[in-house]
Amino acid sequence: MHGAANDFMVVDDRAGRFPVHATDWMAGLMQRHTGVGSEGILLIQPATADGADFRMRFFNPDGGEVDMCGNGARCIARLAHELDVAPTTLTMQTAAGLVGAQVQGDQVRLTLTAPRDWQLNQSLTVLDRELTYHFVNSGVPHVVIEVANVAAEDLAQLGAAVRYHPAFSPDGTNVNLIEITGPQRLRLRTYERGVEAETPACGTGMVASALIAGRIGRCAPPVTLDTAGGFELEVGFRLTDAGATDVTLTGPAVHVFQGHVIYPD
Repeated sequence: MHGAANDFMVVDDRAGRFPVHATDWMAGLMQRHTGVGSEGILLIQPATADGADFRMRFFNPDGGEVDMCGNGARCIARLAHELDVAPTTLTMQTAAGLVGAQVQGDQVRLTLTAPRDWQLNQSLTVLDRELTYHFVNSGVPHVVIEVANVAAEDLAQLGAAVRYHPAFSPDGTNVNLIEITGPQRLRLRTYERGVEAETPACGTGMVASALIAGRIGRCAPPVTLDTAGGFELEVGFRLTDAGATDVTLTGPAVHVFQGHVIYPD
């Protein structure tokens, strides 16, 4: 499936058979030229938390597990509903906490966990540039940097430099460049940790970017985001003295194909 060109293998693993410890095998599946190819593997598993319809697990292309993926969560919500695992209004268990979703055909609206670890108007020197950055954990850690023209930036170089900067060690961070294009609109590009490259869209990155733009007074909610993959998504939220609440992400969740893979012995 794909969510705004962010593509995933989504697996019905309610039987618990998927070999999650075979990280090299999973990484091989996600290679585009020698495997199926994707930016992540999502598993539907039985919930272990009260109030959840199912558990979502997410693995990056390097085989490592991470807490949350916004575009992936929309895809897995749609598939879980279609498999009769959950109703149209559902709750999924993630490592970042309980996430709600409303499935409306190929559009899904997520209700996300509260953003945390805010850092606004911080300074960082990378590649001989003095940058002003902002930070928030919107399920996973994100740096947001406003630039005049996102298309003109060398995101591969700048993103890697910020992602591995000692200020964000040991876990590193995702990196978002944003360009404000209207009072409720912005354009962004995201360098994704674990993918170690630019991604056409990053759900938690879109949320982080919209929240930061709201907190620093550059955009008012709801914020429409134009992604590098050519899709529009909407982030809703309510600003508070401590940050933001009632955070939602609305966008597509689309089937691409269905198939079978052979598990390793």
